[in-house]
Amino acid sequence: MTIQLFNTATRRLEPFAPVSAGQASLYVCGATVQGSPHLGHMRTAVVFDQLRRWLLYRGYEVTFVRNITDIDDKILAKSVEESRPWWAHAYHYSQEFTAAYDALGVLRPTYEPLATGHMTEMIELIERLIAAGHAYQALDGSADVYFDARSWPDYGSLTNQQLDDMAAADDAPLRGKKDPRDFALWKARKDGDPLTASWPSPWGRGRPGWHIECSAMSTKYLGAEFDIHGGGLDLRFPHHENERAQSNAAGDPFARIWMHSGLLNVGGDKMSKSLGNSIFARDLLSAFDPIVIRYALSTAHYRSVLEFSESLVTAQATALERFENFLTRAREILGEDAPAAPEVADGYRDRVAEVPADFAAAMDDDLSVPKALSVAFSTVGEGYRQLEAGSVDRTQLARTVAELELMLDVLGINPLAGSWATASGADSGAEAGLRALVEELATERLAAKQAKDYGRADEIRDLLSRAGVQLEDTPGGYRYSLKG
Repeated sequence: MTIQLFNTATRRLEPFAPVSAGQASLYVCGATVQGSPHLGHMRTAVVFDQLRRWLLYRGYEVTFVRNITDIDDKILAKSVEESRPWWAHAYHYSQEFTAAYDALGVLRPTYEPLATGHMTEMIELIERLIAAGHAYQALDGSADVYFDARSWPDYGSLTNQQLDDMAAADDAPLRGKKDPRDFALWKARKDGDPLTASWPSPWGRGRPGWHIECSAMSTKYLGAEFDIHGGGLDLRFPHHENERAQSNAAGDPFARIWMHSGLLNVGGDKMSKSLGNSIFARDLLSAFDPIVIRYALSTAHYRSVLEFSESLVTAQATALERFENFLTRAREILGEDAPAAPEVADGYRDRVAEVPADFAAAMDDDLSVPKALSVAFSTVGEGYRQLEAGSVDRTQLARTVAELELMLDVLGINPLAGSWATASGADSGAEAGLRALVEELATERLAAKQAKDYGRADEIRDLLSRAGVQLEDTPGGYRYSLKG
């Protein structure tokens, strides 16, 4: 069966037809590293990691690019708040994102370009747009450059909008624009901005707009036309709409299929900073095994809203234990006859089994992971029946183990995979002890502050800091992280 994927641009399922036979090119918008990663970032990462793994299983050589936006208005503002240079701020949080991706078993990208490393490509793309009549230098003579939205008749087609119905682009003041909907390609350096946060250009010192970054980086590493462009649903407008418009206007066919992962709800509301209900990856990873979090993020179809709660995570631990208990017991019985573990690192080329047909059909049908999980549950149920039989058919049991481990590995939730043993096993006791100690001291510090004993509160904070624990007050109490 051909892989079918929902294309946001056409709003229908389409067969995956790669630009180059046997190759799959995938670009996913990465983080703007202004602060700590939250669960929405992690859901998107898991979704496209599962797509990548499935493409590998289907025999494609996958080039996976996920960028890092390391220069941005918010990064500059947040770096001032946290009293560090903007580039150090961006590096700090890019490392935090990497740690969270690694903890959740997300494969490292083939390439992970930084926006600050691709100024030449961005400037060249802007020059192409100006030459084609689709961009202009600001009317007030500043170094700002804008995309002329009215010059591109197809603008708005990704999100099915008419230009006159769109809100004004809020990425730059109106003073130099022909139309409020025109968006920034290049932003002039502002008074007070660090000189290091600007670059020379034909229009004057400045830095790129957000949207031009991804257009330039994706086409550098994947070519003028590539297979899939992905990201969270919140990026569909204006980011992806603008990316598509400027790339097509410059003459690049750009992405064939656009895919978007759904939003996360917490307590019935969309997770957002304005509501104060963001769940940070580091907090969740300190409370639960990473594999259980990844499993919980896989329980809804990738295009659906996922209602997230700690009870959802807790409930998935039981399901994973069922898989782990069966596989451990079966491998002990099989001994040397146990099948080799599947290896995503080799693209599953040396696999000793094939996934069941129903599992493959589910994954081919727009990455229907919940349906695929139901096949895995049916398989483990059959495996337990084999173990409970009077006489175990070793050949049949080995085949069941191989099929089940392959399915779980494609989804990135094989509990016997070596990466999970490191992530969730050896250090769990130490982490629990650390958490208990920090909670006790943090509670004592809070009581001291309420009693206005600020000397004792500062003493506790300094004690934790010397031990490598960074304590941060929040509206809900506190959170902590380990330095470095």
